[in-house]
Formats: sequence, C-alpha cells, structure tokens
Amino acid sequence: MPVKRRSDLIYHCAVKEIAVPAPNLVAEPAAQRAYHALEKMIVTLELPPAAVVTERVLIDSLALGRTPVREAIQRLAWEGLIEIRPRAGLAIAPLRAQDWVLIVEARRGVETVLARAAARHASPSCRSRLEDAARAMHAAVMQSDVLAFLEADKLLDEIIGEASDNIFAARTAAPLQSHSRRFWYRYHSEAGLARAAGHHVALIRAVLDRDEIRAALEAEKLMVMLRELAESAARR
Repeated sequence: MPVKRRSDLIYHCAVKEIAVPAPNLVAEPAAQRAYHALEKMIVTLELPPAAVVTERVLIDSLALGRTPVREAIQRLAWEGLIEIRPRAGLAIAPLRAQDWVLIVEARRGVETVLARAAARHASPSCRSRLEDAARAMHAAVMQSDVLAFLEADKLLDEIIGEASDNIFAARTAAPLQSHSRRFWYRYHSEAGLARAAGHHVALIRAVLDRDEIRAALEAEKLMVMLRELAESAARR
C-alpha cells in the first residue's frame, strides 16, 4: 500500500467533516458563459500567452453570439488577461514567472479580508455552495483532474466573494485570482494537487464554522503556499 503524504491526510480529514449535497446547476446568462469559457481558455493556455487572436475567431469558437462575447472580452481586458488592439486583434497577456510573486503579494491582504467577511456573512445558499465546491475539489483530487480542480477553485473564489458581502474586495480579488490560477496551471505539479486542495478545504471549513479568525489564518496559509510556488517558478 502506498504511503500517504501528510498533505493527503490533511485533505481527506478536512473533506470527511463536510456533508456535501449534490450541486445545483443554474443556467448562466450568455455573457457570463462567454466569460467563463474564455477565462478558462486563457488560464489553461489553450489561448497561449502573447498570442494574437481576432474577435471573430472567439465568437465562432464559442457560438454564443457577438454581444455576449464582446462583453466577456471587455471584462477580460479590464482584468488584464486580454489587450484590445484596435484594428490589430486581441493580444493574450504574456506569462512571466516573476510576475506571479507580485500577484500573490497583491492577493494576500484582500484574501484575508474576504475570508473573514465570508465567515461572518455567508448566507445559507452560499454555505451550501461552499460545500459543493469542497465536493468538487475532492472529486478532482481523487481523479487527478487538474482542469476540474481549476473549475472548483474558480467556483470557490466566486462564492467567497459573494459570501463576503464586500463587492469592493471581491472585485479587487477577482482578476488577481484569475492571473494566479493561470500561473498555477503553468507551473503546478500533480503531486501538489492534494496539498492545494487541503488548504482550500480548510478555508471552507473555517467559513462554514463561522470562525473569522481561523478563516483569515487559512487564507494566509494558502497565500504562503502560493508564494512558495511562485518563488520556485521564478527561479527556474
């Protein structure tokens, strides 16, 4: 029998404590679906860093119509993932390893604010969806499915932002989270999947327990882990 890493044990213990219902699937508006699809393509490098594409190519690939795709492009441009070049196309943001350290540093303060506020304000709906996110992360780790893990991570970030009841902090964090997720996809190792999930589930548990201090601490631990990965990537 293979020996379990300490991170695996932490992860499984955290998940076991959470009773998770089946997720509720809610139809998203077309612009939101376009945003999620394009953000995923950028984060997973399907749209390569520094590549130049056209609006028409993206509209055809998503088959969601011109207006929702344009709205998604505008949002991604605001987040710094796309640069709109008039009459020259859309440039996907470059990926420089040393930038990841800066992104994590920018996230640290706002993530603790969000975690504290989420523990204090999370509604029953948000709490149920947090359990869905924990379940999705558990399944992703069991299947070594990196893409499923990233989707669960995105879901968790959005739920924490909503649960915090602080739209200013959530809007500040969102683009930084997308950039960080992109770097993580590029530089992660499969061995670190359970460790990352363990930190996320510990944060979820603290929010569900309405423990503001522990939620802030778990958010800080998550940022410390990401800082270590970022510094390692920058040295390569």
